[in-house]
Amino acid sequence: MKRIYSENADFQRFEVLKTNRNKRHKYGAFLVEGVKGLNEALRNNWQVQSFLYSFERPLSDWANCLVNSIPVDMNYELAQALMDKLSDKEETSELLAVIYMKDTAFEPYKNPLFVLFDRPSNKGNLGTLLRSCDALGVNGLVITGHAVDIYDPEVVRSSMGSLFRVPFARLGANTEIEAFFAKLRQDTPGLQIIGADTNRQRVITDINLTGPVLFLLGNEHDGLNRWLAGQCNMLATIPMRADAAATSFNVSCAATVLLYEAARQRGFA
Repeated sequence: MKRIYSENADFQRFEVLKTNRNKRHKYGAFLVEGVKGLNEALRNNWQVQSFLYSFERPLSDWANCLVNSIPVDMNYELAQALMDKLSDKEETSELLAVIYMKDTAFEPYKNPLFVLFDRPSNKGNLGTLLRSCDALGVNGLVITGHAVDIYDPEVVRSSMGSLFRVPFARLGANTEIEAFFAKLRQDTPGLQIIGADTNRQRVITDINLTGPVLFLLGNEHDGLNRWLAGQCNMLATIPMRADAAATSFNVSCAATVLLYEAARQRGFA
């Protein structure tokens, strides 16, 4: 255990894990705050590097149990003012953790349901999508292009622990995405690749989603780009009132509707 009274080098490292994407990936670790997130991380076998807590505030039985039972590299006791500075909550959490990143490779599934989200630019949207993927049985999430960092504290927090349950992969260049599509088609006979679209070509409720499906979601501002649309077997839309002022859904809301329809057809298995 190490005690920190000032904004020394150790504290500055915790700060950059919170604020600097490049440093997060350099260190291979990220900050997690909140009971739900920490419990899900541990339940799903993510490795804790360090627990952070205040030496000026007594810990609850829950926090004491984690600090005293989970093997870590080093725990840090901080002055309460430093904990307040690291926290993103109105009322500072009693316990934060530095957790190691890990690969979450997709396992082979007989009848998979996958989602690809192209260049997500909103942290809250990505966190919300992770929650929907978790709740509705998605077997893997692919994030493509120049996107927000899935390990950003805002994404982690808004996922409410689902980040630690949903396998995900990050792909950059189109060549990587092409290779992913080719392997998925080879490994998954009968796969349907369905793009979310607003042009009302086919209504999602009219499509059979009981077999293997990969949903493609476009960027929040640009929608599904032409190249990705060309990879699809079909484009699907969500039915809306004809007289509605809204012409489309928020991308995470749209994804939830699409995934709910797939889960409904599959009997929520």
